[in-house]
Amino acid sequence: MTHKSLYLPPLISAQGTVQLPGSKSISNRVLLLAALAQGTTEVRDLLQSDDTDRMLDGLQTLGVKVLSLGDNAYRVTGCGGDFPVRGAALFLGNAGTAFRPLTAALALSGGHYTLTGVARMHERPIRDLVDALRGLGANIDYTGNDGYPPLEIFPATLSGVSRVGVRGDVSSQFLTALLMSLPLLKSTVTVEVQGELISKPYIEITLAMMARFGVTVQRDAWRSFTVTAGSRYVAPEIVYVEGDASSASYFLAAGAIGGGLLRIEGVGSDSIQGDVRFAEALSLMGARIVHEPNWMEVQSPVGGRLNAIDMDCNHIPDAAMTLAVVALFADGTTTLRNIASWRVKETDRIHAMATELRKVGATVEEGEDYIRITPPADTILSPAAGIDTYDDHRMAMCFSLVAFGPQGMLINNPQCVAKTFPDYFLVFASVTRAVPVIAIDGPSASGKGTVAQIVAEKLGYHYLDSGALYRLLGLAAQRHGVALDDETGLADLAGRVDIRFEKGETWLEGRIVGDELRTEESGAAASKVASLPKVRAALLNKQHAFRRAPGLVSDGRDMASVVFPDANLKIFLTASAQARADRRYKQLKQKGMDANIHALLQDIEARDFRDTQRSVAPLQQAVGAIMLDTTALNIEQAVDFVLHAYHSKLSKN
Repeated sequence: MTHKSLYLPPLISAQGTVQLPGSKSISNRVLLLAALAQGTTEVRDLLQSDDTDRMLDGLQTLGVKVLSLGDNAYRVTGCGGDFPVRGAALFLGNAGTAFRPLTAALALSGGHYTLTGVARMHERPIRDLVDALRGLGANIDYTGNDGYPPLEIFPATLSGVSRVGVRGDVSSQFLTALLMSLPLLKSTVTVEVQGELISKPYIEITLAMMARFGVTVQRDAWRSFTVTAGSRYVAPEIVYVEGDASSASYFLAAGAIGGGLLRIEGVGSDSIQGDVRFAEALSLMGARIVHEPNWMEVQSPVGGRLNAIDMDCNHIPDAAMTLAVVALFADGTTTLRNIASWRVKETDRIHAMATELRKVGATVEEGEDYIRITPPADTILSPAAGIDTYDDHRMAMCFSLVAFGPQGMLINNPQCVAKTFPDYFLVFASVTRAVPVIAIDGPSASGKGTVAQIVAEKLGYHYLDSGALYRLLGLAAQRHGVALDDETGLADLAGRVDIRFEKGETWLEGRIVGDELRTEESGAAASKVASLPKVRAALLNKQHAFRRAPGLVSDGRDMASVVFPDANLKIFLTASAQARADRRYKQLKQKGMDANIHALLQDIEARDFRDTQRSVAPLQQAVGAIMLDTTALNIEQAVDFVLHAYHSKLSKN
């Protein structure tokens, strides 16, 4: 399956307000507990995502009555632990917060079930949970690799044991699953934790949610947990789901890197989620943070730069991934320790994070339970091939922050955020400000290049003559002996040729090129190569790279529609063919070059036809672009029009 990529433009600031989606961890715990309870529970502010969809689908397959009330609210009629459907096949995707707890709940019931997921779920270990459940009398078989899903569950033969052990150093979800299922038994059971318990805050969430449904777990620190006989879940009528603290980390980080003031609503100092302490880590790095019971606000350090940290991240296992990317914007080397659980998540997150951080120029050391990141000495932060996300939602969201680098970021398979935050990139865009762009499109000889250069100079912005890129490629093709109809060869050349615009000069492979780019032959060659899809794709990254602070003015024939569709101002500058031919004639004569007005007019008309009829990005006025006919205007009037339109746009935003 081919996944699309998403280009994030370079960002210069972050401010505004974000209303967080519901917590995934709380959402799926609440849904299962509501299903296991006696009575009816109204669940409000539930997260809408792939993971919660898998839990909802699973519960309904098991016969649990679930009614959508709209506005992220559901009414769940509990079955008291006695699922109406005694035989079913459940597909649970890559939702660990659904797979592990449902495994435990179904294993202690009297039914016959099969549980499957995506390929990655079948690589995530579950032996420690299965062994503990078997100790209680569960009857579970592995139908694939031993110790991993898929699973087949048969009616349990309960052993009546009073103590069972489970490893705590692989995943806290094993302990969570056991604890949530124990009220289904009639006896008192104590769970002993073997080894150090990781991700302790997630166990706190489990205990808090169980208490909300009427079951209090007795505990001996983090060593053992006891559920007494007679414990039963009782529906609390209404439960509100907190905003997701892990998701809050991306926006807190954006505010710390991008200035702020950025406010996150839905989670704060009263949160039961451990990842809310991500704010403490950012404070140690120098960020300024204020928090109240249900919201937090963040700003960059007073001096602007963050500091590196060395931290044990057991208490913020998911949010610690965000720190790994924030490390790119901190002075010094950041070390994140006690993160072994990353290895058994949606992907091997330590390896994935190290691989992608190296792509953007960081020096990375990875160990079994730690990662050490030193930001690049020279600014790279923009791999041409983009960031791979490994079908892991948190990889995609973390690396969106790299767009605060100088060249933006390309995220491959951005759709994976649907697992927990389907609208993430839209929300992220709503509170971040990209490097501004003025995109000026128009036909040949319309004056767009002259206008764009003067506007850029007056604003102090960078300038991109996109047409020159194609002319330069045509010239490079001649130098390298690549035919103008060799699409593959031209695309390869476009990807590696060195093109620069510096101090009013155009450089091709280390040499300044001038009048040779302005010939009619050069223009004709540019028009030919620009019609080739592979060539246009290869040059797209080069054009994006010109978008640098404080801003960019670009001119061409598809700047506003294809290259910079989010441009702050879009201008379609045109003039009559006769007026354009007259202007071109005067330009050539002033340079002492021979010219024929009739031939120039014919050439312009032919090029107009070719540019408007081409199958890829035909020349046309982009949606939202302002038409400016300069037939009766001089350059100064056209420049004034563009500047006025731009300042007017800024004043409204």
